[in-house]
Amino acid sequence: MTQPSTDAPHAPWLSYTALAASMALVGSYVGLSKLLVAVFPVFLLAWLRFGIAALAMAPWLKRPAGEAPLSPRDRRLLFWESFLGNFMFSVCMLFGVALSSAVAAGVVMAGIPAAVAVLSRIFLGERVSRRVAAGIACAVGGIGWLSLSKASGAEEGPQAVYGHLLLVAAVLCEASYVVIGKQLTGQVSAKRISALINLWGLVLVTPFGLWTAWSFPFATVGAPTWGLLVFYAIAASMITVWLWMTGLKHVPAASAGVFTVMLPISAAAVGVLLLGEPFSGAQAGAFGLAVLGLVLATWPGGSSIAPPA
Repeated sequence: MTQPSTDAPHAPWLSYTALAASMALVGSYVGLSKLLVAVFPVFLLAWLRFGIAALAMAPWLKRPAGEAPLSPRDRRLLFWESFLGNFMFSVCMLFGVALSSAVAAGVVMAGIPAAVAVLSRIFLGERVSRRVAAGIACAVGGIGWLSLSKASGAEEGPQAVYGHLLLVAAVLCEASYVVIGKQLTGQVSAKRISALINLWGLVLVTPFGLWTAWSFPFATVGAPTWGLLVFYAIAASMITVWLWMTGLKHVPAASAGVFTVMLPISAAAVGVLLLGEPFSGAQAGAFGLAVLGLVLATWPGGSSIAPPA
């Protein structure tokens, strides 16, 4: 499998802007999902998200003129992109935020670039340098520090530990999304990738969604919550995926990883500024250590990720 050269010229600034905007938007809805999981069961929330986005993206399903039909490999990659990056990420992230906090999600999500480096080594054959290894250690240390901290009363108790573990699983799913997505952008348009993986997500979650919807009191949900749900669905399934795939088409996967720094920063900002969650010294230290890890692992201009062996 041919991989993009890490020595390629810098991508146009529009590609970088698309990647940064995508991750900032992901971080914002990770934080705001704390409000939605307080109203909707997780599987019902995921089902409604995919359903709303499927209606919005229906025109994107049509194959553009000049685009080759999907190969069996493309179909497999689209399934795994949706299963890991849409379905499993949503379930792990929503349950994780429900059991912990948006600030905790921000800290744990800071480990995404390090996870991308590890998966690139395993699946793409890229050698991990000592600087990347140090970054991974910092990210893991930040997650461990957060899990052991009892600075916030909202995070005390064993359920917070389970929440952190689910958020770690979400990190691995998001890293898989980055690695798989790079292999798709050369063959399939960004809009069609967005629509197809959302459709797969809808198929996967529909049995669970119908089961939870059967007894849910929809009449008790207020208009502001429905509005937030529509924003969450369009942002999570449509806008962020399209922005990410558009930027990723012109940027090597290893370089794109640096832009995931926007995810934990925006998630933590939403938790503190909009949701009123506390931000203690211990959390700040854990967050700083995790961010140091992602900087070490993804700082551009160096040889933190070596060419494939």
